[in-house]
Amino acid sequence: MSVFTKLTLTEFRLTLRDPLYAFFTLFFPILLVLILGNVPTMKEAPPELGGLRVIDLYAGLALGLAIGIIGLQGLPSVLATYRERGILRRLATTPARPAILLTAQLVMNLITVLISMVLVYTVAILVFDVPFPQNPALFLLAVLLNCAGAFSIGLLLAGIAPTGKTANAIGTFLFFPLMFFAGLWAPRELMPEILRRIGDFTPLAAGQDLMTDALLGQSPALLSITVLVGYLLICGAAAVKLFRWE
Repeated sequence: MSVFTKLTLTEFRLTLRDPLYAFFTLFFPILLVLILGNVPTMKEAPPELGGLRVIDLYAGLALGLAIGIIGLQGLPSVLATYRERGILRRLATTPARPAILLTAQLVMNLITVLISMVLVYTVAILVFDVPFPQNPALFLLAVLLNCAGAFSIGLLLAGIAPTGKTANAIGTFLFFPLMFFAGLWAPRELMPEILRRIGDFTPLAAGQDLMTDALLGQSPALLSITVLVGYLLICGAAAVKLFRWE
């Protein structure tokens, strides 16, 4: 077994030992869908949604919630804590270089998102007859780009935050407004025009728009792809520049 595989499995085990983290990334999105799916207004199909019911959109939002928690809270908190405790510095003297641990963290979190996606949509489709995305390839691309945007911000936070608690606090501060613009409290299609325009340039909202396009079988919005790639390039480059191993 390679060093990378061992590190990835170790990160999985450490994550599963934190019941709150496992709950909010894997089970809370399902619980959210189950609760909201039984609200009568969630089964309505406002004209602004193009024939979709509100619950059809909230399945994607539940997945976006997991992506936001992982990318903005979990990932930066863990990496900043590793640096704070000297774990990355000690790894530099072993075959398990710090960069390998960083990659293992990213892969582990991406797999967690994909597991959450399967669980959320299995429940949503079977229980509430949420339609399967008409363009599955675009939907998977939307999820991956959504992860890329959120994870790049998380890496940047991990690089500049002095402690794990600080990284988590900053991530939490960013999480709620970003989820608001993504439509967690009200679908983006029902928001005032100015809020929708602001949301167009936020990562979780752009990812939600791409998932909605895939659900409807529409062509992907170029603006959404550009925004997510922009976050990946800008925040990713800043994270590489500012990230400190010690």
